[in-house]
Amino acid sequence: MSSVLFDVPGPKARSRYRVAGVVSTLVLAGLIGWMLWILFRNDQFTQNKWEPFTDPAVLANLGEGLLFTLRAAAVAIVLAIGFGAVLAVGRLSDRGWLSWPSALVVEFFRAVPLILLILTIFLLVAGNFSRFWCLVLALMLYNGAVLAEIFRAGIKSVPRGQSEAAFAIGLRKAQVTRLILAPQAVSAMLPAIISQCVVALKDTTLGIIIGSEDVILIAKAIYTDYRYNNAIIVGLMLALVFIVINYSLSKLAVYVERRLASKGERAVDLDTIESGVGHVA
Repeated sequence: MSSVLFDVPGPKARSRYRVAGVVSTLVLAGLIGWMLWILFRNDQFTQNKWEPFTDPAVLANLGEGLLFTLRAAAVAIVLAIGFGAVLAVGRLSDRGWLSWPSALVVEFFRAVPLILLILTIFLLVAGNFSRFWCLVLALMLYNGAVLAEIFRAGIKSVPRGQSEAAFAIGLRKAQVTRLILAPQAVSAMLPAIISQCVVALKDTTLGIIIGSEDVILIAKAIYTDYRYNNAIIVGLMLALVFIVINYSLSKLAVYVERRLASKGERAVDLDTIESGVGHVA
């Protein structure tokens, strides 16, 4: 048996791969252990470094900062999905006066560095909007432009015969997109959409450049305190929090994708049964 691009590894090749995997794992474990030993030797894991996380006031401030981060990410994601959907529809339009401006907006906001976009919006509208909305607006523009391309690619991935059949029965393009293409593209787009949601959540931390009161700003106040000087411990705690949240989002994406796939399989089974019954009748 062989693949299209390469031969399937034989017994000797598989044994070499296993040896290489074991050696790589041991080397990586050794590097991690060496780093931990250096940190331990430099008193980075002493009790006083963890002291802030036993203070109820500090934990309350971290909780407020985390809520700010989650709220900004949630609002930005919802707005970005709507903004991206509008841009995707515009790019798919047959009318040049609609597709070209949509393409220009998408390419512009995808190309601009997000941190520069956040700072620019803050400097332009700081007098009229809070730091929260400056951050949300920048996240919406950037992630909406990326999601527009995800939506467009997902709709384009549906086999062309689906739209041709819909046009053949008299549906207009808007109806074809809404009733035929978009529902089928959802399952293909979902992993990329969730991945972009994770990116948006992580990008909220860039709000520190405009002084937004998120969890990063609170964490900075902790590790710059002369009593603690525990940047590594604070960084590890924040990394753990973000890993848990992002891993939960990834698992949610897998669950929703499986649910959609199972619904699609059941719909196909029902259609098969109904067509078989009609054929017998």
